[in-house]
Amino acid sequence: MKSLKPKKLMKTIETKILQGDSKKELKKLKDNSIDLIVTSPPYADRRKKTYGGVKPEKYIEWFLPISSELLRVLKPTGTFILNIKEKAEKGERHTYVIELILALKNQGWLWTEEFIWHKRNSYPGKWPNRFRDSWERLLQFNKEKKFNMYQDAVKVPVGDWAKKRLNNLSSIDKKRDNAKNNSGFSKNISNWVGRKTVYPTNVLHLATECSNKQHSAAFPRSLPEWFIKLFTKKNDWVLDPFVGSGTTIEVASKMQRNSIGIDIVPEYVEMIKSKIQEKRYTLFEPTIK
Repeated sequence: MKSLKPKKLMKTIETKILQGDSKKELKKLKDNSIDLIVTSPPYADRRKKTYGGVKPEKYIEWFLPISSELLRVLKPTGTFILNIKEKAEKGERHTYVIELILALKNQGWLWTEEFIWHKRNSYPGKWPNRFRDSWERLLQFNKEKKFNMYQDAVKVPVGDWAKKRLNNLSSIDKKRDNAKNNSGFSKNISNWVGRKTVYPTNVLHLATECSNKQHSAAFPRSLPEWFIKLFTKKNDWVLDPFVGSGTTIEVASKMQRNSIGIDIVPEYVEMIKSKIQEKRYTLFEPTIK
């Protein structure tokens, strides 16, 4: 008689939503429990009706108590992605983002990378001393120098550039191509021939979701999706402490990651709960500790 092997039980994906001030609600989370934080807090002087519109001069004072809690809850192998942008004031760019980076470093964060989100469909406009804004910062912070990163998950098609490059090599390029050392331009270009995928750059070309009527500053689903692929595996925990319309946790649930979203606006929280229930994701009440 054949012995019956017990079936492996599928892990239930959890989605938790907390309504309230992130500074207070984050205290409910356990130490070293989160694999990825990806969020876009209200920028200085923005979204005054919903989030109060923090002045740039007060932004660091406002944000550091929150980032202190984020530092506590993030795993040593985890990553924090902060989507933020400077503002123009009195004819020049304000320095509050640069000052915030330095303050976060002093708090204990490692500023390990900076990605650029290129908005492919940014609004046209006319200003007397500048062009339209078509990019935003995506700052990467970590607790330790060794962190989880799954680069193969975000590889992109290589295309046929390598073959074209080899067909059009100058005499100088051929010497570089055949050079044995591994410095800079002397790398062997022929190594790229036959490859189907390569690692991407740190510039993300993503269109904004201009038609999103549920939230005034929702970022595209492809943005959290890319970082969730890069820094987490299935069943890991993703946190967005300024979850807004719920894009981050909605994407995380689809990708079979556990997630926690926090927002101070009750209407947003109820809207997120309705969306998740409609799509039949498992919604857990926020009994986290």
